[in-house]
Formats: sequence, structure tokens, C-alpha cells
Amino acid sequence: MADRLLSAATRVGVLVAGAAAVDLCLYTVDGGERAVIFDRLAGVKDDVVGEGTHFLIPGLQTPIIMDVRDRARVINSVTGTKDLQTANISLRVLSRPDEAKLALIFKQLGQDYDDRVLPSLGNEVLKAVVAKYNAEELLSKRETVSHQVREEIMARAKQFNLILDDVSITHLTFGREFTKAIENKQVAQQEAERQVYLVQKSEQERQAAVIRAEGEAEAADLISNALKSSGSGLIEVRRIDAAKEIAETLANGRGVTYLPAGQGGANMLLSVDPSH
Repeated sequence: MADRLLSAATRVGVLVAGAAAVDLCLYTVDGGERAVIFDRLAGVKDDVVGEGTHFLIPGLQTPIIMDVRDRARVINSVTGTKDLQTANISLRVLSRPDEAKLALIFKQLGQDYDDRVLPSLGNEVLKAVVAKYNAEELLSKRETVSHQVREEIMARAKQFNLILDDVSITHLTFGREFTKAIENKQVAQQEAERQVYLVQKSEQERQAAVIRAEGEAEAADLISNALKSSGSGLIEVRRIDAAKEIAETLANGRGVTYLPAGQGGANMLLSVDPSH
């Protein structure tokens, strides 16, 4: 009985040891990751291992897991412009390693390859590009500057086997003095535009006054010609029209009483004070 128990325990021990040995021989590469193998005899192997579970030789080989997904980084740089102004620029970079060159990247830069390369690379490219433009050109040609920075930094990163999927300038400011100068210039431009508006308005008012005066003069000439041609008839018509207007005003006013005239007499409008 004791022999049987001992035999069973031995079998269990063998199975457990075997399972542990198998576990030591396996490693897993998750999604978005790749692995390179460090061999104690051959060094870092050139082959790149993809996702899944793989075998290795325990004690002789070690897997180095590397992330190959895009990683965002913001690079801040303080640099000078062509006209010696100070520019503060923030550059957003979306980068990933070239999967086919992972073994070489690990040999040359290690797992923290982006920390070793991108900050210095970004600062160098920004300083070189910004120095070609004046401060005002950086504002008016921002898209052009951003495109040039993107092209140059992508070309430089390729030398280190890094792929940049996106590069963009996210922040751009200047020193206090230049910012104040820009504000003053904008105020001056607005004031100049206001003065131009006032001049145009004055000119329009002058033209309106000339047209109005010409119209009044033409009306006066017409009236004068009418008087010459019709004698006193036009004056009599104007007197009757004025009398009608006065009569309508009085008739519609409060405190005015209409008194019909007697035979052969004239109608009368009597003004009555409503307070009495």
C-alpha cells in the first residue's frame, strides 16, 4: 500500500515538474506587441516574433516584448525666429517602430527608443525650420511651416527606423514684447479702417447734400416757371390747399367746435378751452 502511494506521489511530482518545465518553455506575445529573442550564445536574433504563444529554450533564451502601437508624444521647444524673436512651440508626434527592424532598434536604442530619439530630433528640426521664418510668417504661414517640420522630422526619424504617422504644431506663442507689438498693430489697423469708413461716410453725406440741393433748385425752377406761365392761378391753388390743411387740423383737434353759418354766411370753427 505504501509502495502504491509512493508511486502515485512520484507520478504527480513528475507531472507537476513536467508542467512547470513546459511553462518555462512558453511565452506569450499580446496584441499590439512583438518580441525579439536574446540568446546567450548568439545574442539578439534578427527574427521578429508575432502575436501568440511561442517556445524558447529556458535559461538560454529570453524574450524581449516591445510595443508596436502608435504612441503620442508632445515635444516642447523654445527657439529663435529669423528676426530674432523668441518662439515657444509644442509639437505633437504620433510614432511607432518599424516592425521589420525591431531587433536592430533594440540593439541600437533599447526598449525606450522613442525617449532616446524623438525629443532631441524634434528640437533640432524645430530650431532649423523656425530659423528660416520671421515671427509674422510663422503666424501667417503656419500650415506651410507645419508641413515642412513634418517632412523633415519624418525623414530624420526614418534613419532610426521609426515611423511617424502624424506630426502637427499644437501650440505657438511668442515673447511678451512681440505679442504686445502685434496687439498694438491690430489696434492701429482697426483705427485706420475706422478712419477710412468715416471718410467714406462723409463723402456719401456730401454727395447726398449735393443731390438734395440740386433737387431743391430744380423744384424751385419748376415753381418759378409755373408762376410765370399761369400767373396767380398757382398761388391761389396753393392758398386753397393750405386752408384745407389748417381746417382739417383744427377739426381733428380736441376743444374745437364746428358752428354752421346762417344763410349767406360762412361756416366757423370755434376753439373752446376744455378746462372751462
